[in-house]
Amino acid sequence: MEALTDFISAVNSVVWGVPMLVMILGVGLYLSLGLKLMPILKLGTGFKLLWAGRKATAGEKGEISPFNALMTSLSATIGTGNIAGVATAIFLGGPGALFWMWCTALVGMATKYAEAVCAVKYRETDANGNHVGGPMYYIKNGLGSKWAWLGTAFAIFGSIAGFGIGNTVQSNSVADALSSSFGIEPIVSGLVMMVLVGLVLMGGVKRIADVAGKLVPLMAIFYIGAGVVVLAMNASEIPAAFSLIIESAFSPVAAQGGFAGAAVWAAIRFGVARGVFSNEAGLGSAPIAHAAAQTNDPVKQGLIAMLGTFIDTLVVCTITGLAIVVSGAWTSGETGAALTSAAFASALPGVGNYIVAIALSVFAFTTILGWSFYSEKCVQYLFGVKAIVPFRILWIVAVPIGATSSLSFVWLLADTLNAMMALPNLIALALLSPVVFKLTKEYFAKQGNAAKE
Repeated sequence: MEALTDFISAVNSVVWGVPMLVMILGVGLYLSLGLKLMPILKLGTGFKLLWAGRKATAGEKGEISPFNALMTSLSATIGTGNIAGVATAIFLGGPGALFWMWCTALVGMATKYAEAVCAVKYRETDANGNHVGGPMYYIKNGLGSKWAWLGTAFAIFGSIAGFGIGNTVQSNSVADALSSSFGIEPIVSGLVMMVLVGLVLMGGVKRIADVAGKLVPLMAIFYIGAGVVVLAMNASEIPAAFSLIIESAFSPVAAQGGFAGAAVWAAIRFGVARGVFSNEAGLGSAPIAHAAAQTNDPVKQGLIAMLGTFIDTLVVCTITGLAIVVSGAWTSGETGAALTSAAFASALPGVGNYIVAIALSVFAFTTILGWSFYSEKCVQYLFGVKAIVPFRILWIVAVPIGATSSLSFVWLLADTLNAMMALPNLIALALLSPVVFKLTKEYFAKQGNAAKE
């Protein structure tokens, strides 16, 4: 086991090393420039389409509303990465890591846009009459049979990674948060989650989307509201915090208090890696949800999909990161969720840590739901619709196992496979970029002509 752990650790350091981070940022930057910064410039258009997409228009193909497609994708992305991941990035890379998370998100919006455009453009209808899509389908249908092995590789990585990053790691985070804050036994948390996940999962994508459509906005507003209170109580520190974040992004941070100090490279590495882990731009997971959206226009869904990166990183992660910096908790020596709890508790004594525990639990629970759909579609791609029910049973059983186990090896394996999912997806996005650029140009030309008439 030790030899296997050492081997996977070595692979992890390669797949999350400089080449991968350059590739994720590079493809995002290439797509941003190719789209002439459209995702940033058309952010308002995206929000208008999102509001209009709460209900599907008659005659549009798909299973879930465009709004619920984004909520399903956000249910998987807003999770431990927003609370524990941001804190870990700051603990290891200093406040400057937050700046590099922002950069990752700005180019990641173009990546997420391109993923959704390709997902809707190249989706298929399965044996049950449902629309399915994602990297494995846009590789197969967009790049041709000679690239099909790349789609299969993505599906293998996605189906296995989900059990770690999207299931056991999340249930373990919930059990840990509820145990430390409320004294609830991990096995109790695990069994309750198993029942709740089972009730949602057996209803398929429509029930997952319905639950996500209600739970994600409520929980995000609750957490953001609490974060704004923390920032308001430290309002005088906010300008200095921004100054420290930008300065630390380009110069080393000296050791102070419980903070061990960090080089610029650490700020870049952990900021980019945790940013990608949080918003999943480039990993190829979100387009699996967007492929089920009720829409006939790939560009419209792409404009909605890119909001996922904006909301996840530029709103939720920023709230967490700023709360940690303005409260001074980043020098406490704490890391992970405990660091975020310390930041909230400093401004809201007696309730701050409970707010973080509840937010972490709900975010992690919705991540289990969102990732169940992603992994299910990867398994379905490999084995057909007959594999859906056995997969769901296995997924439900894995929840309490994760809640009560030591997961250092599972976390390492899942983190490694997560990065390996990105490789086939980024290659496909780069090769299919002319299609994305063409569809985008045609869509906005049509919109311009309609406005003139």
